[in-house]
Amino acid sequence: MSDRTETQVILVRYWASARAAAGVDSEEIAVDGPISLAELVDRVVAGHPGGRLPQVLEACSVLVGDRPVKSLDPATVVVSPRDSVEFLPPFAGG
Repeated sequence: MSDRTETQVILVRYWASARAAAGVDSEEIAVDGPISLAELVDRVVAGHPGGRLPQVLEACSVLVGDRPVKSLDPATVVVSPRDSVEFLPPFAGG
């Protein structure tokens, strides 16, 4: 028997306009194992069709855990099950 029956998830959190575009504060994305940030974004966008979420996520800073990754190629950033990914839009004011 395999003990791989436990669902593995990545917690995705949305802030400010990303939350408005997604329509949720956060969600869990089921995965079979580690995936790239690019694949995660594709899955997130596919789960929220027809809105402006792709454009909002493009402008966001991105944290994987507590590590900023916006300046890295999303295809090379590995996101593992149980990681959290946060999308933080630019904030106005100060």
